[in-house]
Amino acid sequence: MNRETRLDRDETIVVVDDTRRRRNLIIAVLVGVLVLGLAYYLFNRQNALADGKSGAAAEKSAGGGRRGGQVPTVTVVVPGRSQVAQIITASGALAARRDQPIGAAGQGGRVTAVLVDAGTWVRAGQTLATVDRSVQVQTSAQLSAAVESARASAALAQNEYERSAALVGRGFVSAADLDRKRAARDQANAQVRVAQAQLNATRAGIGLLDIRAPSAGLILQRNLEVGQVIGGGSQGLFRLAQGGEMEMRAQLSQQDLAKIRVGMPASVTPIGSTTSVTGRVWQVAPVIDPQSRQGEVRVAIPYSPGIRPGGFAEARISAGATTAPLLPQSAVLSDNDGNYVYIVNAKNEAERRGVKVGTVDESGATIVSGLSGQETVVLSAGPFLNPGQKVNPKRQAAAN
Repeated sequence: MNRETRLDRDETIVVVDDTRRRRNLIIAVLVGVLVLGLAYYLFNRQNALADGKSGAAAEKSAGGGRRGGQVPTVTVVVPGRSQVAQIITASGALAARRDQPIGAAGQGGRVTAVLVDAGTWVRAGQTLATVDRSVQVQTSAQLSAAVESARASAALAQNEYERSAALVGRGFVSAADLDRKRAARDQANAQVRVAQAQLNATRAGIGLLDIRAPSAGLILQRNLEVGQVIGGGSQGLFRLAQGGEMEMRAQLSQQDLAKIRVGMPASVTPIGSTTSVTGRVWQVAPVIDPQSRQGEVRVAIPYSPGIRPGGFAEARISAGATTAPLLPQSAVLSDNDGNYVYIVNAKNEAERRGVKVGTVDESGATIVSGLSGQETVVLSAGPFLNPGQKVNPKRQAAAN
């Protein structure tokens, strides 16, 4: 069905274009986004510039402070000179003071018994081991019979001589016969002495088959077993520490060796042990090794279970006392050029001073050379200072 619309002449038709309206709205949104982006950019740039200026100002201020605005405060001390014990440290091997090797003095043979072991205390003359003596015993019995036979012959020769001497006066025996009887008697007596000497030698040889301790002490090593065959004069069957006395053989430089005297006390600590043994220097080497430029100092120490010959130990030898500046260890620095400290001069500037350190212990470091003791020494801020840097010294009392 068709419908017709009539419009009177007085009516006005308004036509609205929706496409144009939508386009204008999109343009407005885009313009707004661009404006916001531009504002954000300008805002961030302004902040960045402000931060840059603040950083530069801070850096400038810090630099100015380093150059003269802020002077670091350091703790200092005037050490003076203190009476400190002169301790010389050294290391070396442990050994028996008198290490005695024990061998076979007799003819040797098969070992029948070993009566001691390593770690056994023995007395002088004590039997350590025995050797088979069956052959020597038979020889001794044979020689003993030979002695008896010689004595019988000597007794017969003596009787014949006496009878002949009684018949010479009656003319029954000539003087020549008497002389022969006297010679036969003397020869028989000599045969007795020879046989007796051979018997005594055999018996002494039997006694030497017992391996005995030459002195009282501690058996350090046993190199002998039952059934072992040893020869005459075999060495190193046992090792004995005479009296159980031990020693440490310390190696010292030529400079330190000149300070050591016989009788000086020493403290010896075996490696791996926390227990020290007190001893005394009993020998100072009269010569210096031309290769190492070192000399040997021997420290006698009493027996202790922790002292084992062949081990290694450290020694602290008391070499008297000396007067020198004493500083805390924190004050002494070190680099490739050696040990040094920082002192504060009259202009309150840090100044590097090379020093030579002696002993170092719980009380501090002894300065052998480089300081007189009247300098103002920086205690602990040395690693952060540079030569010539201005400082504000804060004095601390010196340790007594």
